Amino acid sequence: MALHVSEQSVIDQLMEGAEKVGQLAEQEARLAEERATVSENVVNLMKETGISRMMLPKEYGGPQVDLKTFAKIVRKVANYNISAAWLTYLYPLHNMIPSFLPKEGRDEIANQGGLIADIFAAIGTAEPEGDGFRISGKWGFVSGVLHSDWTGVGVMIQFPDKDKPEFCLPVLKTSEIEIIENWDTFGLRGTGSNMVVADNVYVPKERILRVEPAETTRRPPEENYDKDYPFYGVPFFPAFYLGFPYMALGGAERILKEFKEATEKRVRLMDGVRESESPRSQRVIAELMTEFHQAEGLMEKYMDLLIDFEKNGSVTPNAEFFALRTKAIKICVDISVRALLTLGGSALYKGGPMELFLRDILSVATHKTSLYEDAVAAYGKELFGFDGGVRG
Repeated sequence: MALHVSEQSVIDQLMEGAEKVGQLAEQEARLAEERATVSENVVNLMKETGISRMMLPKEYGGPQVDLKTFAKIVRKVANYNISAAWLTYLYPLHNMIPSFLPKEGRDEIANQGGLIADIFAAIGTAEPEGDGFRISGKWGFVSGVLHSDWTGVGVMIQFPDKDKPEFCLPVLKTSEIEIIENWDTFGLRGTGSNMVVADNVYVPKERILRVEPAETTRRPPEENYDKDYPFYGVPFFPAFYLGFPYMALGGAERILKEFKEATEKRVRLMDGVRESESPRSQRVIAELMTEFHQAEGLMEKYMDLLIDFEKNGSVTPNAEFFALRTKAIKICVDISVRALLTLGGSALYKGGPMELFLRDILSVATHKTSLYEDAVAAYGKELFGFDGGVRG
């Protein structure tokens, strides 16, 4: 379907913005490694270019781009810096959270205009008080929280009309919680995925995302809603997780570029042969490129299943999305490792793109939604008619 000129213009502007964000993040990569967070400069550029608001509903002034465009923008930033791509993904993604809240809560958060961080692990507690709840707990891995105004945290809540506790995401004001800066990791250091602590923080009911109804209905809790909003009508968690493999694709794309450039310049001391003229490296780069295209193809399949989920009868199991996504990431990891091993010791120097991108791609693969062994185990169950037991 052809886009209107104005729609294409918005997409072009966002892609140009992604290029700028990526380039700035690459320039500041060493600083982000030292500080364990991208700088305010990078975050402000995400805001200035409109990237942080690209999934904000049109009702609140957002361009509300389609999921494929969203993925392309994440991948573009990942060509330059995967930590920045992580936040390029998560900040706009989290605009979907208020999109599933009651209108009063949606209005409060969207009109305030700040960035949203979250952690879905349901390890907090909630005590009822009036029309809301008092939230307490400690959560790790809260990406981008240093720059956020809002933070969603996972809890189980017992509602009066339910027989058992329900999985929820209360959205707290970041100013009302404590941030413990404990992010000191092997990779993805610029994501600033620190710990947060909430101590008896009050949250009104309109700021509590009830995840199970959002999963089941794939709609907001109201009859009149924007039918074109891209996160409505698609499976909740498979849509929520779509950015991780696109970060891996963008990073692997950069690894391949670095590998080609390094190989073209390389002459092996043992035989004096220019490596680009050697069948050894010609074979390696051909295999790496075809594997990369396999990963791209898996994600095209993933995206089609996601967008056409209800059209296809809402039958695609979460485990299939999980398997497709993690296989694509695994391929990107394998590409990165083989490129490094083929280049040899010259690629080991700290601070170079090979080292940084390899660490970050490996770190993407360690995220709980990217664990390949878990995914294939769950998908295998589904293929034999058992419940895979995964959210997406």
